Formats: sequence, C-alpha cells, structure tokens
Amino acid sequence: MTGMITLPILIPLVAIPFLLLIRNNRVRRIISISTTLTLIIISIDLLNTVRQEGIQVTNIGNWAAPIGIPIVIDLYSAIMLIMAAIIGFCISVYATKNIAEQQENHHFHPLFQALLLGVNGSFITGDIFNLFVWFEVMLMASFCLLILGNKRTQLEGAIKYITMSLISSFLFVAGIGLIYGETGTLNMADLARIIKEDDTMLMNTSAMLFFIAFGIKAAIFPFFYWLPASYHTPPIAISALFAGLLTKVGVYAMVRFFTLFFVHNNAFWHTLLLITSGVTMFIGVIMAASQNDIRRILSFHIISQIGYMIMGLGIFTPLAISGAIYFTFHNVIAKTNTFLVAGIVSSLKGSYHIKTLGGLYKHFPLVAFLFFIPAMALAGLPPLSGFFAKFILIKAGLESHQYLITFIALLVSIITLFSMIKIWSNAFWKKTPPHTSTANKKPAIRLVVPCVFLCCISIGMGIGADYCFKLTTHAAEQLLDSKHYVEAVLKTSNHENTR
Repeated sequence: MTGMITLPILIPLVAIPFLLLIRNNRVRRIISISTTLTLIIISIDLLNTVRQEGIQVTNIGNWAAPIGIPIVIDLYSAIMLIMAAIIGFCISVYATKNIAEQQENHHFHPLFQALLLGVNGSFITGDIFNLFVWFEVMLMASFCLLILGNKRTQLEGAIKYITMSLISSFLFVAGIGLIYGETGTLNMADLARIIKEDDTMLMNTSAMLFFIAFGIKAAIFPFFYWLPASYHTPPIAISALFAGLLTKVGVYAMVRFFTLFFVHNNAFWHTLLLITSGVTMFIGVIMAASQNDIRRILSFHIISQIGYMIMGLGIFTPLAISGAIYFTFHNVIAKTNTFLVAGIVSSLKGSYHIKTLGGLYKHFPLVAFLFFIPAMALAGLPPLSGFFAKFILIKAGLESHQYLITFIALLVSIITLFSMIKIWSNAFWKKTPPHTSTANKKPAIRLVVPCVFLCCISIGMGIGADYCFKLTTHAAEQLLDSKHYVEAVLKTSNHENTR
C-alpha cells in the first residue's frame, strides 16, 4: 500500500515528460485522458482502503517524521482526490475539442498535468512547507494556462491573478516561519500534538497569516476580486478547471489547519469564519445577479458558494463539517459542469452574453437539459445534490443556534435560484433575438460527453444522498478527532522513541 498512496502524484509526474517529448497532439490527448482515468480508479481504491484499514501514511525516502515528509491520506483527502480526478478526466475529454491545436502545441497537456500534480500533492501532504511547494507548483501551472493564447484580456487577468497569488505565497511563508520558530516542526501531526493548547500572540499571528493566505486562494471576502477578473479570460475548458478545483484547494487547507492544529481560541476563530462566510455568500451572489455574461455570473457564484463551505467550518460540529465536505464535492461537480455547458453555448452561438442569446431550448434541448441539471443543483432544488448539501448545513446551523448565518444561507440560495433562472430564461427560453443567426450545427460529442457524465454524478449524489452523507460524516468525525491522524503519522515514524 505504501506505493499506492504516492500514485496520485507519481502518475501526473511521470506523464509530464512524455507529454513534453511527444509532438503528436492525438497521442498527447490519449495520454491525458488515460492518466486522469487512471487517477479516478486509484483514488476510488484509496478511498476504499482508508475506509477499511484507516488512515494511510508513508514517509518519502523513509525519513522519519517530523524530519521527513509524510504523505497522509485520510477520508477527507481521499474524497478530494476523487473529486480532482473526476474533474481532470472531464476536462481532458472536453479539451480535445475546446483547446485549439496551437494552444496544445504550447504545452497545454503538460501544464494541465502539472496543475493536477499540484492539486493532488496539496491534498495528501502531511507537512506545511511541502504544502507551500505544491501551492507554488499549482500557481506556476495555472498562470501558464491562464495566458495560453496570449490575448490582451488574458494578460490583464493573469497580472491580477499572479499579484494576489504572490501576496498569498508571501503570507504563507511568513506563517510557516513563525510557526517553525515557535514549535521547531512543520509536520502537521507534530504541530497538532504541540500547539493544541498554545494561545500565545505569536501563534495567533501565525494562524491569522495562514487564514489570509488560504482566504486569498479560496477567494473569500474581501480577497476575492482577482477571481472574476481572471476566470473569464482563458478558453472555457481552463476556466472550468480553475472554477472546479483551484479555490477548493484553499478551502481544503483552511479546513485541514483549523481542525487539526489551530483549535485554540475557538470562540474568536469560529466567529470570524462565520462572519466571513456570511459576507462572502451575500456579496458573491449579489454581484452574480448583476452580471450579464454567463462566465462572470458563474465566476461570482464561485465566491458565493465558497461561503457555504466556510460556514460549515465556522459552525464546527460533525454535522456542519460533514455538510461542508458534501457541499464542496457537489459544488465542484455542478460548477464545473455549468462552465462546460456555457462553452457549448458559446460554440453554438458565438457569445456568452445572455442579451444576445436565445432560442437554445428550442433548437438544442439536450444542451438546455445539460445546463438545467447543474444550475438547479447549485440553486439547491430537490432531489439534486445541492439540495441535500444545503439541507445538512442549514440543519447544522439551526441545531447550533446560528440563526443569522442560517438565514443568510437560505436567502443566498433564493438569489442563486434567481441568477440561474436569469441565465435560463435569457439564453435558453426566450426567442432568438432579431438579427441573430440560428445555428444549424450540432454540439460536438466530445463537449457533450463530460457534461452528461457530470450531470449523472449530480443526480447520483441526490439519489444516493444517504450513502454520501454517511461517508462525509465519517470524514468529518475523523477531522474533528485529530488523535487518529496524529497516531497514524507519528506512530509510523516511531516518533515517540526518537524525540
């Protein structure tokens, strides 16, 4: 099993040099699709192993923790790996039609694999400096993907993106320096053992630096403005990849840090998280409702939906954390799908602006259906995945007597429904505007297949809500009881005997 848990990073790492050396784009596509499909199979196998045998740990190079770098896969990590693999697979298929040959020649495929490498590495590392390294791998790959095509709007968006990312990296390093100076370790399990009761000013400063650094990555209020300024500029396959995965890595890091070792001074941190989540939800959805470009509407909705995930962390009960994990998985699937369907709309009508669109339901009912499913899932209509994800969070809020944030979550859900109906009624339902050509071509099958796959997952998560809820509840219990994580990592390294 030791070798198995390194595969989520080894597979894309091995694929990158082949993709750089091979010049045939058809072969590159086959490698990309095969790699991501393999990642799905490996991730599901890892999830089953963690469920049956507990948290899986290995130390790179057999260096004992806390000196060595542990790779740790618990249920939360395994769920996030599956999520990343599914999105990677869908994007790799969709990109075969959406990414131009010139962009493929400018190393789209190796950059895509490098991004998956950074995302997977972030999900499974047990060392905070190693997490920083994976963040930087992700940053370099995402920046190169963002400017692929070299258009003026892409460069403008990329400058804002890289500026905020560098600020985030600086704060991340500063937090690492402070915490290492105070504790002498960067191993997450060791930190959980050492600083559980440490409420010093230095530790709180370190926690605040990490909170802001991850907040920028996750695009929470007030650090979100870079996201809608950049996500609408690259090809839609890349936008969908970013929309699905990048911000969720920031959420993952925040959940990991604030459940494993920053568990002191809970009254302050949970209040701050709840305030931040409420404002993020509300500002994001209001901004989304005021837009007319589908990509901008969906981009602002990413911000709004991040608020729900942080809400679960702020309430901090097993039910709330379970809801946050459920919501994250649902949102990644549905959000990516809406971006991909928007790309199909653009390929058929040549525009993302809803005022210039219309008549899509009449001419392309399948495309309309493919948008309707994830849009209603995002709005939280039963029996789709979003309904159960929101239901769990609302229930957790009421049980914890957090009535204000619960009310905001319900209000934001209604405005989200309004935004989705706004897209639907303008782009799909209304008549085709005058002087707009009615396309007679069909959507490409390579664009449709990933959307159908993601729709099936959204429906399946609704039908199988009981199974998903049990899985996320188990993952939440594992997160909130850190002794299992600490024992799994430090016992492996015979830590107790070496300190």
